[in-house]
Amino acid sequence: MSKPAQTQPGREHLMQPRPEVIRDSYRGSDKLAGKSAIITGGDSGIGRSIAVHFAREGASCAIVYLEEDNDAEETRHMVEEEGAGCLLLKGDVGDEAFCADVVRTTRDRFGGLDILVNNAAEQHMDTKLEDISSEQLERTFRTNFFGYFLMAKAALPHMQSGAAIINTTSVTAYRGQPALIDYSATKGAIVAFTRSLAISVVERGIRVNGVAPGPIWTPLIPASFPPEKVEKFGKNTPMGRAGQPSEVAPCFVFLAAEDSSYITGQIVHANGGDYIST
Repeated sequence: MSKPAQTQPGREHLMQPRPEVIRDSYRGSDKLAGKSAIITGGDSGIGRSIAVHFAREGASCAIVYLEEDNDAEETRHMVEEEGAGCLLLKGDVGDEAFCADVVRTTRDRFGGLDILVNNAAEQHMDTKLEDISSEQLERTFRTNFFGYFLMAKAALPHMQSGAAIINTTSVTAYRGQPALIDYSATKGAIVAFTRSLAISVVERGIRVNGVAPGPIWTPLIPASFPPEKVEKFGKNTPMGRAGQPSEVAPCFVFLAAEDSSYITGQIVHANGGDYIST
């Protein structure tokens, strides 16, 4: 089997075709006016799309990213073009001290913290469990799950009633993926974490929900799969195609806004009919 076209975590500026970040027809209506948000993995893919949608709805955004400076700067430009404030914070969400610094810096820059989007992730294709090293397993959980836990732990003391936490899980948590066993396991953990945390903080007026995307055209795809897999990506869904980040990010707007004020502990499935969960 041939190797992926890119290495982890992937670069959006190298993708062809480029993902659609936001539809030209999307009209903001101040759903998030005056709010501030942290978005991990916000430099590209779904995270970039969330940031631009939040900005169009009036929110200032702190973009947390690992190392992709070109993508991060492009996202900053897109957010600022919407008239919103933007802060770039480079580091590893698996590091507890870094997570705490992200929250402090965001609070100091924007005067508070209203929304946390846990979205950073990595995945590695292995068709056999025996091929997954302990190091890879620990690293995948460190990014995909520990990062969510640590960011929420750092953020909660600074969040008031009306705040929202939104976690990105995946369709793989529900139907499995034999070539992404460790990744799928982290996404299942995120579902349980979302539901448990929601119950834990509901009396504080803080809502916790998640979004489970199906096959979405993001930098993780060419960075994870060989070209022959990328070419067929998403075509086995009922809709017959991969989704675009622009088709997922509005779910995050909904869960961050007052429109979802009676929703907590739930997962929104944006997957082209790939899997329907109750």
